[in-house]
Amino acid sequence: MRLLVIEDGADMAEALGAALGAAGHTWKVVSRGSDALTQHREYQMLLLDLGLPDMDGFQVLTKLRAVSAAPIIVLTGRREERDVVRALRLGADDYLIKPFRLSELLARIDAVARRRSLPPTQPLAPIEADGLTIDLAARTVRRGSSDVPLTRTEFDVLAVLCERPGEAVSRELILDRVWGDTGASTSRSLSVHLTQLRAKLDSPGLIKTLRGHGYRFN
Repeated sequence: MRLLVIEDGADMAEALGAALGAAGHTWKVVSRGSDALTQHREYQMLLLDLGLPDMDGFQVLTKLRAVSAAPIIVLTGRREERDVVRALRLGADDYLIKPFRLSELLARIDAVARRRSLPPTQPLAPIEADGLTIDLAARTVRRGSSDVPLTRTEFDVLAVLCERPGEAVSRELILDRVWGDTGASTSRSLSVHLTQLRAKLDSPGLIKTLRGHGYRFN
């Protein structure tokens, strides 16, 4: 399994890396929350320390959960019950208090992986909506017998929405999936691409804006 370790303590990071490698996992250590937010897509599970130099760990957890469904195990010296409860409510899959035995961590990793395992995803059938046929596998959009010419980025934005029909999709999730960045400049780019996408689809109401959150594909 590919694991991203977010830990700023050099000794702890070295011990975790040795244990993970010995157990057959591949891993990478980053020491900053901002690094986790830009690199998490490459990993199947995250091990998150709450005491980071650039961001509070709870803030990192909240931002990760807005864009990623990957399992997250919190590794921290914070042992107050309110911290445990807060982390779990924010979306952590497990909470392990330092110091802990590395054998216990490996067992927790296996247990979380078993709980979160899902059957293989079935390919999505073409979507019929308001006279449009959207084929995510073929990356095509047609209205009747005519192709709707979308740019790569426009189609990527549409695909994120179409994968969750009828569901609220946050701007942060779209930005992370398409651009790998949730900053202000990419947020403006999303607005521009959505304007162009809506004009090409020529289907008012197909992509609904949810003020203060994101969008929904109806």
